Amino acid sequence: MDELRAWLILESVPGIGPVTASRLLAALAERAAAEKPEGGITALFDCDDAHLHGLGLKWEQIRALRHPGAGVDQALVWADRPGNRLICLDSPAYPLLLREIPAAPLLLYCRGDLDALCLPQIAMVGSRHPSYAGKDNATRLAQALVGSGLAITSGLALGIDGVCHQQALAAGGITLAVLGSGLDQVYPKRHQLLAEQILGNGGLIISEFAPDKGPLAEHFPRRNRIISGLSLGTLVVEAAEQSGSLITARYALEQGREVFAVPGAPQNEQALGCNRLIQQGAKLVLNAEDVLAELHWTQIFIPSGVDGVTSDARNGGNIDANTAINSALPYADLLDNVDYETTSVDTVAERTELPVEVVLGRLVELELAGAVIAVAGGYVKARRANHV
Repeated sequence: MDELRAWLILESVPGIGPVTASRLLAALAERAAAEKPEGGITALFDCDDAHLHGLGLKWEQIRALRHPGAGVDQALVWADRPGNRLICLDSPAYPLLLREIPAAPLLLYCRGDLDALCLPQIAMVGSRHPSYAGKDNATRLAQALVGSGLAITSGLALGIDGVCHQQALAAGGITLAVLGSGLDQVYPKRHQLLAEQILGNGGLIISEFAPDKGPLAEHFPRRNRIISGLSLGTLVVEAAEQSGSLITARYALEQGREVFAVPGAPQNEQALGCNRLIQQGAKLVLNAEDVLAELHWTQIFIPSGVDGVTSDARNGGNIDANTAINSALPYADLLDNVDYETTSVDTVAERTELPVEVVLGRLVELELAGAVIAVAGGYVKARRANHV
């Protein structure tokens, strides 16, 4: 039996995930060592039913192993299409760092340039509703890290993830996106174009889920372990205390990888998760050099086209404009550009690219709504206005 088909069948058996599969194959290898030292996963299918039951499989699981569903052939057809690759756990193409983690995915569905898997990667994650400072930090750090020869790995989500992917591309670098859905069901849909840009610039999109699987809540924590598992370390740019980004940081710790966090103002609820990580021992990051020094990274690589980064990109002009907003507040998109420190009206106008008179009118409405406070020199964001 072809090894890839064997892995697909094994993964399709109900109740068998990465941990159970690993135990099963270890038990098989132990029993077969004396008489049949070779064979790998395909040896599983040479066992009789009683032997499989003795290895711990239930009878209904054995039946599923003997009579796989149509999904196996569908996955093989998908893998034969141009640009698609399906990598099993024992394939030479499987990334070494990811193979080391507990519960490494049995299969990786990939689309794009497979060489990207071999690049040294740094995971960058954060809030889906970032502040202006969060987006600015993501822009600055992503471009600098790419300029030092690292690929950026993230989850294609709205907010910080999207900014990091975009700014890696703007700097002429490589970025990888790990999805919480199948590759034919890109989520969120508004990042379909971003996914295509990643592929068009030598990057890769990855999932452990079958291509037709939609996004489910339980998929995303599983996705997060892959983001951290592919990477030398995980950098949390901005995150609230209950943020999913902290799950990625926890996985990174469990995997023995570095964890980095950008500090924020105590009044900024979107930064509380990062501040808490730093309290717990994460490396405080003010600039890319803080990450590179911790990783003992000395390679400096200037990607082609990096000198041509536009002033818009350097000023954050490519930042994702689709950040979700809270409709309960007027002009919540403008509110994202007011800091917890004094922010002048001119600064808000420059960030939003709106006329000063328009900005003034909207700030007055936000003040009446209790979202900002007028102070000498401009406005500050009220703590309770932090929309999550």
